[in-house]
Amino acid sequence: MLLVNFLGNWNGCPSLWRHHHDHCSYADTIMPQFLFAVGFALRLTLRRGDSTTSPWKRVARRALALALISVVVYSPGVAAADWAGWSEKGFAVLLRPLKREWFQTLMHIAVTSVWIVPVVRASLRTRALFAAASGLAHVVLSYWFNFAWVNSEPWGIDGGPLGFLTWTIPAIVGTVACDGVTGPDSPKVGRLSCLAVALMVAGWGFSCGTRLYDVPAEQRGANAQEKFASSPVWPDWNQAKGRAVTTLLAEPPFVRPPPASERQWNYWMMSQRAGTLSYLTFSGGFSLLLFIGFWWCCDHWGWRFGLFQTMGTNALAAYVIHGLVDSAISPFVPPDAPVWYVTAAFACYFALTWGAVKGLERQRVFLRV
Repeated sequence: MLLVNFLGNWNGCPSLWRHHHDHCSYADTIMPQFLFAVGFALRLTLRRGDSTTSPWKRVARRALALALISVVVYSPGVAAADWAGWSEKGFAVLLRPLKREWFQTLMHIAVTSVWIVPVVRASLRTRALFAAASGLAHVVLSYWFNFAWVNSEPWGIDGGPLGFLTWTIPAIVGTVACDGVTGPDSPKVGRLSCLAVALMVAGWGFSCGTRLYDVPAEQRGANAQEKFASSPVWPDWNQAKGRAVTTLLAEPPFVRPPPASERQWNYWMMSQRAGTLSYLTFSGGFSLLLFIGFWWCCDHWGWRFGLFQTMGTNALAAYVIHGLVDSAISPFVPPDAPVWYVTAAFACYFALTWGAVKGLERQRVFLRV
């Protein structure tokens, strides 16, 4: 998070560490891990709680607190230049932040947490069906209006207000991981690894639908300015006729697709901005695979990482502080700054963030909701 949130702002940053909105970069895999951790934690705490106690009250209270924090942390800027402009807009001044600024990471965590509460204690089958139904609902709503809406001014962030439907996928995968490593039986790491690979392959498989939006070579000049497909969710299936199978396979994750002049933007590409099904399915599997690696190193081999422990035990404080430090450092780094200067700025930014969180840890001050 610290790496991509800072370095992604500069021209010299590697493409893999930046958000592009038309494919899955390494930067796009960070937020799904947050939702994965949320699902893991909810399953762990609610499963161990009193079965007679409704989880709604506890989760709703924490989600409300997190939502209020997100409203404070994510500033939408000036809504109107003067009172006359404010009076003219009325409640419309809330439309932009509700679509864009406020619906970022913390708000998505809050809404997704409430959304999955009914199934957190349920069987694996029920949770899997809930995740699939949520993903399907996102496809239907995107076909109806949501994809075009999120990709219009003001641009949505992380899927916009309806993004929680697909953010449900990594959250539910987190509940499955919790069962696999904390259940009464021995850890089912082998099964979890197979599930992780299956989800990653499925996500890539969904993304192959993007090849049905390839612009024929003879039409590329005429469509150069048409970035988004006219029917971004339901493709023209005639595009598949007469083509070899290999020409219908999408680029693997982390590989940039051709520009919009050669392939129009559509729902099936892996897009964090649109919160697409392919992106969150792949990222859910990627998050699980990464978790298995850390579990094996820490719980099996006994490795310990002080840096991760400091950040992990006070994650909300780290999230808030890193944004404040970023806003203090970034104004002194030009967009075209050389690599050595950006690296030095990042080192300063990282040291200040870690030092602040470490200081809170030493004083046993932890930000909880």
